[in-house]
Amino acid sequence: MDIDIDERMATSETVNFGAGQSDMLRSARFRVERETHWRQLDELVTRAEKGGAAALGYDEVRNLASGYRQAMNSLSVARDISLDRALIAYLESLCARAYLVVYAPQESLGGLISRLLSQGIPQAVRRSALPLFIGFLALILGAVAGYRLCQNDPSWFYTFVPPEMADQRTPDASTDYLRSTIYGDEGHDSDRLAAFSAYLFSHNTTIVILIFTLGVFVSVPSFVLTFYNGLILGAFFAMFARRGLGYDVFAWLSIHGVTELAAISVACAGGAKLGLAVLLPGARTRKEALRQQAHDAVKLAILAALMLVAAAFIEGFLRQLIQDPVWRVTIGWGVGLFWVGWLLLGGRQSKASREAAR
Repeated sequence: MDIDIDERMATSETVNFGAGQSDMLRSARFRVERETHWRQLDELVTRAEKGGAAALGYDEVRNLASGYRQAMNSLSVARDISLDRALIAYLESLCARAYLVVYAPQESLGGLISRLLSQGIPQAVRRSALPLFIGFLALILGAVAGYRLCQNDPSWFYTFVPPEMADQRTPDASTDYLRSTIYGDEGHDSDRLAAFSAYLFSHNTTIVILIFTLGVFVSVPSFVLTFYNGLILGAFFAMFARRGLGYDVFAWLSIHGVTELAAISVACAGGAKLGLAVLLPGARTRKEALRQQAHDAVKLAILAALMLVAAAFIEGFLRQLIQDPVWRVTIGWGVGLFWVGWLLLGGRQSKASREAAR
């Protein structure tokens, strides 16, 4: 009895060994017959990954496409006849890389930036009506509240406006001094003006980053920070208006403030988009809603950054060079119309394109 069992085990081991050896021989033969084509495809894919498809010549691109089809056919055969797992894994990796080179869109960095500006950002803005309403509402409410409080009691100015931002422009300053800060004839040298402009840009950039990143906490911090910036705006305007300089400061703020304040509101909208995804995820989980809304929120943050850069240029140069209040208002609101036109009209498909898409 024991002898029979030993014989059967020995026979089974011999059969398994023979089958395994047969599979190894079959895999080796399969590899030898096709390995040359795989190596050529691997070389072409590696070159395309490093330099793009443009780095390949016409014949090489044609060989790349045909080599990809041959590799896919080899992978299909290897899976059907259960060849060596290592061989199958190699072919899967090679085919995946070749697929990305052949079929994935090949776009340069310049093309990506162009598509982001022409389509991505405008379309994200148009999908964010409610968050944008929240952002601009927070700023407007803050400005109205700051103006009313400081108009009735100028001491509120010291509560809302940090001393470094006021730069000696306080309710205690004379009317002549306040007028001189608007029209640039107060005797400040260019270094001081440049330093103050740099401070404002740094301050506004920090505020925008905080407003956007804190929006994930149910939008409340973003709303509060934007409201606070509105308080500062309203307090400044009330201080000048009490001295009969309302139109002058309106023009002074318009040339750069239209873009700068809009950037703060847009950053608040980006933060609100994240907060609304957490607060109102709908049928999706909060994680899924946040991941989906983050795409548009990041584009809004990029838009806010672009607007801050433009505002810094206007504030650093045009505001000091242009003293006429009419031109200040014209330039400021003209730039605002540019932003509105770009964001409302950019990235829209024509009627023929929509019908083709359908």
